[in-house]
Amino acid sequence: MDEKRVTLTHKELKRLKVLQEMEAGRMTASEAAEALELSVRQVRRLKKAYCEEEAAGLVHGNRGRASTRRTPETIRKRVVELANKEYQDYNDQHFTEELEERHGIVLSRSTVRRIRRGAGQGSPRKRRAPKHRQRRERRAMEGMLLQTDGSDHDWLEGRGPRLTLIAYIDDATGEVPGAVFRQEEDAAGYMLALWEISQTQGLPLEVYADRHSIFGSPKEPTLEEQLAGQQPRSQFGRALDELHIRLIPAYSAPAKGRVERLFQTFQDRLVKELRRANACTLEEANHVLESFLPRFNARFKKEAAQPGSAYRPWPADLRPDDVFCFKFTRVVANDNTISFSGHKLQIPPGPNRRSYARARVEVRQHLDASLSLHYQGQTIATFEAANSEPLRVGKFTPAAPPAPATPPQPPALLATPPRPRTPVKPAPDHPWRRSYKQGLRYVDE
Repeated sequence: MDEKRVTLTHKELKRLKVLQEMEAGRMTASEAAEALELSVRQVRRLKKAYCEEEAAGLVHGNRGRASTRRTPETIRKRVVELANKEYQDYNDQHFTEELEERHGIVLSRSTVRRIRRGAGQGSPRKRRAPKHRQRRERRAMEGMLLQTDGSDHDWLEGRGPRLTLIAYIDDATGEVPGAVFRQEEDAAGYMLALWEISQTQGLPLEVYADRHSIFGSPKEPTLEEQLAGQQPRSQFGRALDELHIRLIPAYSAPAKGRVERLFQTFQDRLVKELRRANACTLEEANHVLESFLPRFNARFKKEAAQPGSAYRPWPADLRPDDVFCFKFTRVVANDNTISFSGHKLQIPPGPNRRSYARARVEVRQHLDASLSLHYQGQTIATFEAANSEPLRVGKFTPAAPPAPATPPQPPALLATPPRPRTPVKPAPDHPWRRSYKQGLRYVDE
C-alpha cells in the first residue's frame, strides 16, 4: 500500500491527538468537543473522516486549491512585465497608483507587493534599522511653520545639468506651497520660492532651516552692531526680519525630518515625472515642477489639527521687489559715481539734490539681476543688467547703452551734380604777392 505523506498544522495535530484518545475510549464525545471547542456534531464528523482517511481526513479540503478571488493570471503576468521594464525602480505604493492611473489595473498595495515578491523583485528602497527619537508634534495650524532646505541631486538623470531643488513644506499639513529648481543652492532661490508663497498663501510665522550661511551670517559683529546689540545677518535673514518672520535654526537633519523625507519622495516620484516629460534644461524642469506640485499636494496633504490659516497677508505699503533683493551700502565719489563689481556707475542729478558726493546710498540688486540706488527712501537711479548675465550676488555687468540713431540724410535738392569750382587767382598787386620786405616798407610808410 502506498503511503501518503500529510503535513498537519498545530491545530490539526491537536485534533488528531484528541480523536486518538476518543477512539481508544479514554475520552467521550462531549469531553472531546469541550477540548476542541467544537460541537459534538462536529467532533463526530471529524471522527468519521479520521476513520475513513486517517490523518489526511483532518486536512482542510481547500488546501492546495487556488482561491476563486485570486487575481487572474493574465493580470499577474502583465504586472510582472511592467514591473520588470518600465516601473522597475518604482516602490510598491507608487507602482500601485501608476497601475490604476495609467493602465486601468486596480489592485491593492499588498497584492502588488505579493506579486512582485513572488516574481523575485525586491523593493528598490533599502531600509535601515530605525533609531529611537523623540517625536515632535506637528504645528496645530497651517502657516505657523514652514520647513525649508535644498536638495542637490541628478534630477535630470544625465539628460542635463545637475540641479538643486529648493522647497518649503508646511509642518501642519505636509503641503508644499512653493519650490523651484536652481543651478545651485543660493539665497536667490530661497527668496524666489518664498516670494511665490507670500503672494499665493501669505506670510508664515516661522521658518525652520539648517545653519547654512544663507540663513545665518558667519561674520563677526561690527562695532556698530555690538553697540546696538545686534548680530550680523545674512541677506535672507535680513529679508525675514523685514517681514517679521522668525527663523529657527536646526541643529541636526532629523530635526527638520519632514523636509528631508519630502526630498526622498521627490527623488523617487519627481525624477520619474521629469523622465516622462524628457526634461533636459532648468526651464523645462521648473515647468514640470509647476504641474507636479498640485497633484502631489492633493495626494499627500493632511488636515491640520485646527481649521483656519495662520498665514499673514502681505503688507499693502510694501513692494515684494524691495524685500526680496540683496542690499549693499556704498559711498558716492566726488564725481557722483559708485563702484560696484568693478564698474563705475554714474548717478544723475536728482530733483531734490543736484549732487550726491560723499553721500551714503543703498544699492539693491534685484532677482532679475538689475540694480537700483536709493537715498533716504527714494530711488535715485536704476541700472539694467546684460541680457546674458545670470544673477550672481555682488556681481553686475551693466547693459550696453543703446546705439545712437543715425540722423536722416537730407533729400537731394538738385537733379544735376553741382559745377566744379574755378580757382580764383589773386591780382598782381594783392598783398599776398608782396614780399616780406616790401610788406615791412609798406607798414613803415
